[in-house]
Amino acid sequence: MAKHGKKYLAALAKVDIEKEYTPEEAMALVKETAFTKFDATVEVHLRMGLDPRQADQQVRDVVVLPHGLGKQVRVLVFAQGDGATLARGAGADLVADDDETLNKIQAGMTDYDVAIATPDMMGKVGRLGRVLGPRGLMPNPKAGTVVDAQDLPRAIEEAKAGRVEFRLDKTANIHVSIGKASFDENKLAENYNALMEAIRKARPSAAKGNYIRRITIAATMGPGIKVAFQSAE
Repeated sequence: MAKHGKKYLAALAKVDIEKEYTPEEAMALVKETAFTKFDATVEVHLRMGLDPRQADQQVRDVVVLPHGLGKQVRVLVFAQGDGATLARGAGADLVADDDETLNKIQAGMTDYDVAIATPDMMGKVGRLGRVLGPRGLMPNPKAGTVVDAQDLPRAIEEAKAGRVEFRLDKTANIHVSIGKASFDENKLAENYNALMEAIRKARPSAAKGNYIRRITIAATMGPGIKVAFQSAE
């Protein structure tokens, strides 16, 4: 069992590990138990009642958090021609519309948070899968990151405003950031509620029994706090 430092143990002492807190109580407590010198990220961890091996039990979607993530989101766009012009005008941090830029990305220039592409660029983007995939940057229609050129300004604006993707991982969990510990608890609660509403709507028709089994929230390096929820969700 890993040894924890004094700050973690002091934070853990504030949490009743047997209790399931209301979302409002949990947001107040996660702020209180954030002890890092930097502005900690608040994450929601969901244990799902799904089988990730089954294609009809996958969950993957996006949600625009009403108060964003509290950080500057760097957006990479794969587009050409008018699409590239629209992307630059909409504030994309980098537009990959030539072989030189694509080669730089292939060589590892991937310090971006979101990658968006137009359909006509997916042939070239597909060849970058080994670089983009492990970093979670591979554009995907289901995640709303493959869009027609005229939709680029909206997609870029949403990404910068706090649009986050959530997806079921191989261990039947979903992990999503909902903001920073510096956010007031009402903003965290509103972001949390928006996320939970999106996850409920994304329930696969093949899901059986309890869709959500457990919800825990935590600040970076902080202790987990159980959140109460209705098992019918």
